[in-house]
Amino acid sequence: MTIISPSSQPSFSSLYALLLMVALSLLVLFYSPNSQAQAGINTKTLQVGTYSCPPFVIIDEPNNYQGLTFLLWNNIATKLNLKYTVQVLPLKDLLAAVASGKLDIGLSCISITPEREEILDFSHSFYETNLAIAIKQQSHWETFISIIFNKRLLNILLVISIAAATVGGIYYLLEHRVNDKLYSMQSRSARLVEGFILGLLFITKGPFNYYEFKTLAGRVITVLLAVFTTLFIASITAVLASSFTLGLINSDIKSPNDLDNVITGAKQSSTSSNFLTNHSITHKTYPTVAAMLIALDNGEINAVVDDDAILRYQIKKAKSRGDFQQLQVLPYQFEKQNYGIVLGENSPYDEEINRELLQFRKSNQWKKALTEYFKIK
Repeated sequence: MTIISPSSQPSFSSLYALLLMVALSLLVLFYSPNSQAQAGINTKTLQVGTYSCPPFVIIDEPNNYQGLTFLLWNNIATKLNLKYTVQVLPLKDLLAAVASGKLDIGLSCISITPEREEILDFSHSFYETNLAIAIKQQSHWETFISIIFNKRLLNILLVISIAAATVGGIYYLLEHRVNDKLYSMQSRSARLVEGFILGLLFITKGPFNYYEFKTLAGRVITVLLAVFTTLFIASITAVLASSFTLGLINSDIKSPNDLDNVITGAKQSSTSSNFLTNHSITHKTYPTVAAMLIALDNGEINAVVDDDAILRYQIKKAKSRGDFQQLQVLPYQFEKQNYGIVLGENSPYDEEINRELLQFRKSNQWKKALTEYFKIK
């Protein structure tokens, strides 16, 4: 018979400690914050807000949401077994609703910015882009016509004509009877034309030599006008150069520094509008990118600023239908943008959503979708 010594038998206190450790482990496993959050998002129907932003959110008909953002979100929802309903709201209202807790999630082409991070949380970035400028490229004939019928140019020509007629008239009254060199035509109408030509040359070319005039008054006026016409010619030259520049301005826009002198458009409450405001660039705002591009194509504005990926997609899509044939996105890019899923502050869903987001971004399905959306024939 084997005898077990008291020292080799488990004590009651040791057994109690072991059971206590097992119980605590089970509590941690089933009642940890992550487990509670997982249980919460599996049972709750999430309220999701969105707005149209091709190719990220495409709403062809009510309750039919397509595009890159919903491809990503549907994958996340499937993996996490999430139920959700969708509301369509403007960007500003969507952000406010998520911040106030009326919505749980915001989905579209929403840039992650420090200002928005103050009242919201975001997932990891799922797409990176930049701001870009789109313009309407004019043909040489259209450029020529725009210069010829430029209102400023016509006003300048009118001022020059009036000044030339005035100066020519004064010299005609003083000189036409005594100065055969300047007024050699026989008929009175021809001599009046000579007087106008004299005034036009005086205004545009500068003063004549004073000794070419026969009368003392003519010579005195010539000296007095010498300084005036020099300044006048300099001013007219500057204004004419400005007018010609404005006529060619669409092809001269290369960067945001060139937007000060043109009419620029941006989407309401967008990062592009905030960028223009922060750089003191006056601009018009539009509710959608599509409305903004229509205004650009109609000549209501000279340039638009928005996310590069969105501008390129929408212009290429329109060109495939025969629209916006003269619109183009300039190669210059600035102000990097990162798109993320909008979450409320301290959202219980962020960790699970981020985990699935990062997994899906590495998948071939995501890479194939990017290729299909951004290579439009």
